[in-house]
Amino acid sequence: VANFEDLISFCQGFGATYNPVRDNLKIAQLQTMKSSVEDIMNTARTSKTAFDIATNNRRLAFEDLKTFSTKVLNAFIVSGADKLAIDDLKGINKKIQGTGKKKTTAPTTPTTDEPTPKSISTSQQSYDRQIDHLANLIQVLELNTIYNPNENELKLQSIKDKLTDLKSKITNHINSYTQYSNAISERNKVLYDPITGLIQTAKEIKQYVKSIFGATSSQYRQISGIEFKVRKG
Repeated sequence: VANFEDLISFCQGFGATYNPVRDNLKIAQLQTMKSSVEDIMNTARTSKTAFDIATNNRRLAFEDLKTFSTKVLNAFIVSGADKLAIDDLKGINKKIQGTGKKKTTAPTTPTTDEPTPKSISTSQQSYDRQIDHLANLIQVLELNTIYNPNENELKLQSIKDKLTDLKSKITNHINSYTQYSNAISERNKVLYDPITGLIQTAKEIKQYVKSIFGATSSQYRQISGIEFKVRKG
């Protein structure tokens, strides 16, 4: 975008000689395009910042879930719940901890350059799966009314509030990603569209200047080296 501004400045410097037929190559339209692209680039940067914040907030919200789940399990064990209910909660806690059953590959005869088979965890640790596990944990607690700890953090309503907060962090992350993705798509369109994009317009400007001043002219040399590359990342 900065290079495009330089290109416009050179075209202005050519004075009345720079007089393209096509409206999109006229100075006024080029300045309008530059301002529009700058606005879209700012939106992309702002949405990227919001997405990064939402990503960090989601990570931080889930950071203590494993420790929290273990606390709830221990409180449940000493609450007087029956063994079957405790076993159910232990199973859910294992899923939250990511310590599910293990599968191993069939044994082979190791060689000096072949590693021995490694265990493969079958646990699912995505944020959505963690939400499911916590919801299942709450269901077990709801079915066992004997669970009623004195600690506010471990009370059933507090656990439900935590689940609500985690869901909101996931929703915010999804929404911020949508906005960021849309902003990047719009940015890429205004920069790289093969017909109306900034890079294509810059190419056409150079071609026009070459046509009126010549390929070996000082005017064309002024702008021919101004770089425009496709960088969609």
